[in-house]
Amino acid sequence: MQTKTVLGIDLGTQSLKVLFYDMLGKNVIATESAALPLYQNEQGAAEQQANWWLDALHQALAKIDPTIIASTEAIGVSGQQHGFVPLGKNGAVLAPVKLWCDTSTLTECEEIMSAYGGAQQCVAEVGNLILPGFTASKVRWLAKHANAQYEQLDCILLPHDYLNFYLTGERCMEVGDASGTGFLDIRERRWSCRMLHAIDPDRNLAECLPPLHETPGIMGRLRAEVARHTGLREGIPVATGGGDNMMGAIGTGNLSPGRATMSLGTSGTVYAYADSPVIDPQGEISAFCSSTGGWLPLLCTMNCTVTTEQARRVLGTERADFEQQVSRSPAGSQGVITLPFYNGERTPNLPRAKACIIGLDAHNNSPENLLRSALEGATFALRYGVERMRTLGLDTGNVVLTGGGAASATWRQAVADICNVPVTILHQDEGAAFGAALQALSVLESCHPDDLQQLANNHLSRNETLCCEPDESTVTLYTEIYQHYQASVNALTAIYS
Repeated sequence: MQTKTVLGIDLGTQSLKVLFYDMLGKNVIATESAALPLYQNEQGAAEQQANWWLDALHQALAKIDPTIIASTEAIGVSGQQHGFVPLGKNGAVLAPVKLWCDTSTLTECEEIMSAYGGAQQCVAEVGNLILPGFTASKVRWLAKHANAQYEQLDCILLPHDYLNFYLTGERCMEVGDASGTGFLDIRERRWSCRMLHAIDPDRNLAECLPPLHETPGIMGRLRAEVARHTGLREGIPVATGGGDNMMGAIGTGNLSPGRATMSLGTSGTVYAYADSPVIDPQGEISAFCSSTGGWLPLLCTMNCTVTTEQARRVLGTERADFEQQVSRSPAGSQGVITLPFYNGERTPNLPRAKACIIGLDAHNNSPENLLRSALEGATFALRYGVERMRTLGLDTGNVVLTGGGAASATWRQAVADICNVPVTILHQDEGAAFGAALQALSVLESCHPDDLQQLANNHLSRNETLCCEPDESTVTLYTEIYQHYQASVNALTAIYS
């Protein structure tokens, strides 16, 4: 029987991944990735060139067996959220892409919210604060700091939209990823003209926004030029795709109430599906739409595996030795606590913050404690999101864990113990890339949004050997340590607010 696959593409911060899923055999038959450079400076800038993404896509596909590439029936694209891709009329990218982890636009955030009527007005009417990282402030930044390019601006796209544009020639957005711009009214699933006016009162930015898709479907078909350069077949359908968190929700089966996903990637996220908008009056839980017709309230931290990678780098620990090292340190790292704000932070909203390590003494200052403390600090930050979601009425009683950090047995158990939740690991552990592939499969099968949960259930299964339950005594220990962590965050807030 001839193999038929769907292709999931995941554009991350550090790399671009391609995944080919055999939809009949129900197994991933090939994955490859290509690394991405990242420009950062001390002013908080975090940028990439859009052409780096295209180069990485071609590099990753070049590593795949051509017969597998030729078997592709449909494509789905996942991408890092919030990045601002400014296009000119001819489709050329006008400036470097400011990314989700760019904190250089704090002033622009404050200016936009002030022009709108204040932070609470933003939450009340649009559903979200305008935070550093959101696309809105990047648009205003371009107008102020690169006006010549801004004057040429014809279309605003997000990173996954740009890959869709390259693949199909079509310009569009979908409501899940668009939720992270700051200028989508998430209740009504339409652009907020008032917020666009707050960004730039002298220009009608609505004219720069592409069509908006509310539900998943086919957004275009593969261009002949792309087919010639990749070996993919001309004309195969490309699904609407979505932000990495939205595709991660599909890839972890988080498509109906009562499920939660935690992603341990470059950033950390925790999110849960809802049938109606969930608005946090404090603005800490982002009020996002899902890419499947519902909503996806979400907390994001800017420093997750960033934290462990920084600790590993400074200690000279090889990645292959990480698990062995952290397993030598007991829960609580013998009193060492890491506040993991290497890139500033989004939750809590401290874009100017710096990372700190506290509690060191002559007895606990060891590599294994420093490494485990980095892991625990990143998880404490996500525990706050789990608790905050519960106060908003969301069920976070069982967490599906995904992302690179989930490969660590110590980290998996730490999540269970710190958050006091059972942790589920799936055999299909590719998260957003797998979700993009499943969305591609759903458009092939003309699957109605209401049937996506069943589709996911048919293609997902628990990895029982890696799932874990919280340990009662360790939960008690971590509850006390978490209070010390939160007190330390409050002290740091006074310094970096």
